[in-house]
Amino acid sequence: MSAFLSEYIKFIALYFKSKDVMVFNGLIGLGTVVGQTAYNILAFNCPCLPKKNYLYGLAAIGVPALAFFVIGVMLNQNTWDIVSECRSRRCRKLSVTAAFALLGSTVGRAVVAPVTWTVISLLRGEAYVCAFSEFMNPSFLDDFFITTPGPEIMAQFPCKDVPALFMNYSGEVERKLKYESQLLGWLLVGIISLSVFLLLCLKHCCSTLGYQQEEYWTQYRSNEQALFQRTAEVHSKYHAAECVKNFFGFVALEDQEKQLLEDCKGAKSVIPRLEWNHVTGVYMYREIDDTPVYSRLNKWDMYTKENNC
Repeated sequence: MSAFLSEYIKFIALYFKSKDVMVFNGLIGLGTVVGQTAYNILAFNCPCLPKKNYLYGLAAIGVPALAFFVIGVMLNQNTWDIVSECRSRRCRKLSVTAAFALLGSTVGRAVVAPVTWTVISLLRGEAYVCAFSEFMNPSFLDDFFITTPGPEIMAQFPCKDVPALFMNYSGEVERKLKYESQLLGWLLVGIISLSVFLLLCLKHCCSTLGYQQEEYWTQYRSNEQALFQRTAEVHSKYHAAECVKNFFGFVALEDQEKQLLEDCKGAKSVIPRLEWNHVTGVYMYREIDDTPVYSRLNKWDMYTKENNC
């Protein structure tokens, strides 16, 4: 039984590792839902004043979504790969197809949180009710008063702070606006779902790689990035330890660090800037003499082996 559980846990771990982007996007979406719900419960407070409701409601939907999008773009490594490519190579080797693929990947990951925030805001409806209550035409209400209330009265409906004469219509006004808000939310969900499906179909139709090799390439880049970052951390610690030791004559290391740095003996002490530039930047799949080249690091490795560098 224990062996079965162990194999099952390994299978689940491998599955989620292969779907790391999907899991990551799911966690971002879940965190956004929790944050949006907490904001509506704890912080959302419609001013219920003409001309202010509209600004406040739209800001509650749009400003956090914009902030999440900017943060998502900043945290995406592709953004800084493109910046490095443009700075060092002036994007001379970046084709239109590669630029479109990178832009789609960067934007696709960055919009998860903004779209989730916008959809949840529309489905809940509080911000939409606040924003558009003053523009609502109350003529659809049955047996409404001959004297039509102005924006000053309609703007107070989200707070239920209307004169007693109009109190009976508060629920109907809120239902009408929430209906519009939720309809927009579901339409947005449908449009985005269809767009994602079509873009994925377009990506696989335009790709020269088969599905299995595409998956291998994805796994290779993920593993290379993880190993590169871990190794860079250890190498920087090794280089720092050497510098500190040369300055003080000794270096204070923990036992685990001593063993780790002992294994690093023989590593390059300094890596020239030109070498860093060779492995930094945008690189799409290419082949050299029918040999797959998956990244700039992979290309650099092949070049050094061929030239005995």
